[in-house]
Amino acid sequence: MKKLKLEELGRISVDEFKEAEKLPVCIVLDNVRSLHNVGSAFRTADAFRIEKIFLTGITGTPPHREIQKSALGATESVAWEYSESSAEAVKQIKNSGYEILIIEQTTDSIPVHEFSPASGKKFCLVFGNEVDGVSDAVIALGDYALEIPQAGTKHSLNVSVCLGIVTWELFRKLKL
Repeated sequence: MKKLKLEELGRISVDEFKEAEKLPVCIVLDNVRSLHNVGSAFRTADAFRIEKIFLTGITGTPPHREIQKSALGATESVAWEYSESSAEAVKQIKNSGYEILIIEQTTDSIPVHEFSPASGKKFCLVFGNEVDGVSDAVIALGDYALEIPQAGTKHSLNVSVCLGIVTWELFRKLKL
């Protein structure tokens, strides 16, 4: 076994990424305050060919040095849009035919591994603020609430870790 070099990975270029088929998934960051989490969201979205990221409320936007630290250039490949209102952005996305998947612990949330995405549908994953989670106005617009089962003393994961797990789970179910 040997570690592969970058040139052996066969990665596509930014231009090829922009033209490539995308997973029918977009991401909304609902008032995510950490620029490192924003950058991580871009990098994860690039890894799984997510259609677009919607940055809302207080969520920082590129170009920014702190976002670039963790995005490593993914702000160039992944489409994004800023909206002042998370709820308005989610309403527009829902009206465009996406099922809204709120990533939050709610009275109706189901474990992410038990969610079965219907073939032919489009999905929007909504991730909330590091302290307050997804806003109540956005939760009211959700079609499903998904959560990651946990067994430790903490009740949440860092938003970038959560985003990676949930996005991988949808990628695995829709693409592999």
